[in-house]
Amino acid sequence: MKKLTKNSLKKIIKPRLASSNKGDYGHAYIIAGNTNTMGAAVIAAKACMRSGVGKLTLNVPQDKSNIFPIALPEAMICIREYDCNNFDLFNAAGIGCGIGTSKESFQLLSYLMDEFKKPLVIDADGLNIISKNKSLLKRIPANTIITPHPKEFDRLFGFHKTTKQRISTAIAKATQYHIIIILKSHQTLITNNGISFINTTGNAGLAKAGSGDALTGMITAFLAQGYNPFNAAKIAVYMHGLAADLCLKKQSMESMLITDVIECISKAFKIIMK
Repeated sequence: MKKLTKNSLKKIIKPRLASSNKGDYGHAYIIAGNTNTMGAAVIAAKACMRSGVGKLTLNVPQDKSNIFPIALPEAMICIREYDCNNFDLFNAAGIGCGIGTSKESFQLLSYLMDEFKKPLVIDADGLNIISKNKSLLKRIPANTIITPHPKEFDRLFGFHKTTKQRISTAIAKATQYHIIIILKSHQTLITNNGISFINTTGNAGLAKAGSGDALTGMITAFLAQGYNPFNAAKIAVYMHGLAADLCLKKQSMESMLITDVIECISKAFKIIMK
């Protein structure tokens, strides 16, 4: 088991070239939000764009789409009820944040797993859908990133008494299904094909709703920028935690909001890329 550190990331993170344009940094596609959970979509989208992606398209319900010109005017919108399946436009996709577990959400996830041929991250309700339909586990595309917290992990792979047991299962299941598993906890595990890292950043201020949505947005951004999935996972997890640590300069762990953390991603970039 290796530790995820600043020095390990400096070897893989790419500097932003002065001569570049938005087309050099990918087009992310995030499927998020539903009737009562549009905050999850806003959080994932803001974290994605703060993480350096060139463009972002959000797949959201029509009756909630009007919040984005105000909440995040930089994002483009694809209305969920209509045709959002021109996947050639996108370099990576994220799905699950607040989408619910309805039949329609199941069909959306199932179609994306079968038809989207580029890097993918599945979180939150995406994982809850899979836990209710275990046959989907075998259909998760190779090199997909999944990001369960302990309860989501147990719903997917069975009850575990200890963190040590979950880590052992995560390493085995990532190898079995040819995926990357980010097992979120106070020391998050990232594992792929028997190679595992434990994160060294973050604090209990992240123990609040929305933290996972931000991480999904960040992972999707790094995937869209062309990082291989394992490296994208490592960079996003470390930077997510580092931004939370930097946030403590203005907030306490009790008062910290994930929107505060997102505003510290810029400082995290500066520290890592020194």
